[in-house]
Amino acid sequence: MKKKLLIRCLVGAPLGLAISYVITILISLTMNNGVYYSVVPELIESSGNELKVVILQAVFSLLYGAIWAGASMIWEQENWSLLKQTLIHLVVSSLATFPIAYFTYWMPHTIKGILLYFGIFLAIYLLIWLSQFSRMRKQVRQFNEKMRSTLASDEQKRPE
Repeated sequence: MKKKLLIRCLVGAPLGLAISYVITILISLTMNNGVYYSVVPELIESSGNELKVVILQAVFSLLYGAIWAGASMIWEQENWSLLKQTLIHLVVSSLATFPIAYFTYWMPHTIKGILLYFGIFLAIYLLIWLSQFSRMRKQVRQFNEKMRSTLASDEQKRPE
């Protein structure tokens, strides 16, 4: 279990970094001024050293990816109900990633900014959860139908 968790985190870390890099490109494109923003300007202003905060954001992005990848093991706890899995995954992922979002200025440092962050986080989480739930439900239906079909076929083949 620990080895699997470690492997999952090691795979997730570079994915977190890659996603973070893509996000910086997308944000820079939306600014539409031809400038690449490697980090949020407020983060540079708070430290005064762009290279230091780029490295900090890279480390946090690696950590972010590792946390999410590791937290995915929660879904493999077959003795837990779906509700328990969902709530524990939501709490772990949101509490582990909130400090990263805060310290990298991915959200305004105000009560409104924090509430907006959690609102967006929950909305995205809900959309992903619903899409995954729908996909799994469809797969279960298809599996059950295939089983019914196989059982019916076996019943017809039995000699009376």
